[in-house]
Amino acid sequence: MTDIRAEVCFPSMDLRGDIGFFTKILGMRMDMIYPADDPCVAVFSGHGLAVRLDAEQKGEPGQINIRCAAPDTFADGARDLTSPGGTQIGVTELNPPLVMPQTAHSFVVRRLADQAPWVIGRAGMHYRDLIPDRLGGTIIASHIRIPDGGPVPDMVHYHTVGFQLIFCYRGWVDLVYEDQGEPFRLHAGNCVIQPPEIRHRVLFASDNIEVIEIGVPAEHVTTIDHDMELPNGPANPSRDFSGQRFVHHKADQATWAPFRVPGFQSRDTTIAAHTDDVAGVHVIRAGDGAPDWTKHSTDILFTFVMDGTMTLEGEGRDPYPLEPGDAFVIPPDMKTRYADPSPDLELLEVSLPAAFKTVIGA
Repeated sequence: MTDIRAEVCFPSMDLRGDIGFFTKILGMRMDMIYPADDPCVAVFSGHGLAVRLDAEQKGEPGQINIRCAAPDTFADGARDLTSPGGTQIGVTELNPPLVMPQTAHSFVVRRLADQAPWVIGRAGMHYRDLIPDRLGGTIIASHIRIPDGGPVPDMVHYHTVGFQLIFCYRGWVDLVYEDQGEPFRLHAGNCVIQPPEIRHRVLFASDNIEVIEIGVPAEHVTTIDHDMELPNGPANPSRDFSGQRFVHHKADQATWAPFRVPGFQSRDTTIAAHTDDVAGVHVIRAGDGAPDWTKHSTDILFTFVMDGTMTLEGEGRDPYPLEPGDAFVIPPDMKTRYADPSPDLELLEVSLPAAFKTVIGA
């Protein structure tokens, strides 16, 4: 509606000084001032904000955060300013660079039977944290479920991430992605990666849908895009998003091959090839031969037990019997063995980066 306007209201201890500060230093426009003979109220607009300064208003000074594509060229490069009337101004990057924390390596086992709490997150979805310490903030792994199927109250949005995986564990979900054509159904056993800042939306979900979501780093920004409608324009499936391409891996089109760990097979999701080895994602099942002790050299190695059972043996650790819903992280250079795999065992493994060495018989 065009006949409604919102303003933030701040006190001013020096309205005359604020007029010059807001117009000349901050580059805002003065829209109103009164009374004419002895002004005590002025309204300014600019940078997507309207501010009302009132010399008679009581309370603490206000604070404004101004985000700039080139902050060094704004307000002579100052990052923290105070107006004559007391308003605090912070100048920051419009699109701050993605910073990856240093990985705090640890051996993590998260079991469903331990009844870790489910919390309600975005769009009413239930989240269960699979890596509580998040390895120093480098990764978040979430077990997500929507108990009641139907339309999902989601909006077109994107994530500022280094890597993000959505693996459909149970049920199915309808999704739509920027430049990837019409909406499609993500079935159990299939997965997608969401390259950095690709616009997307969750549309519809089956009853009791469950997905595994991996995000790097753990804390990342989700931004709503109010302008883009999906699907958009002609499809461009090979588009590059910050060095990564969209992947929709389908289990029924995949081939199985010997896995890096003896006694197992895997199907490669091709995610490593589409991310220039930023991450690798494999689905693993029991194969021929006896499991052996191994150790790896990658920075992060996360595994989720989707079906079946196994015993995770670790150097200097008591064995962990694992079952569906359990997850674990193995730090680099730690000797482990996937013992006693059941015939129906199925694991989801995510490695960052994708290219690394495995030492067998460690």
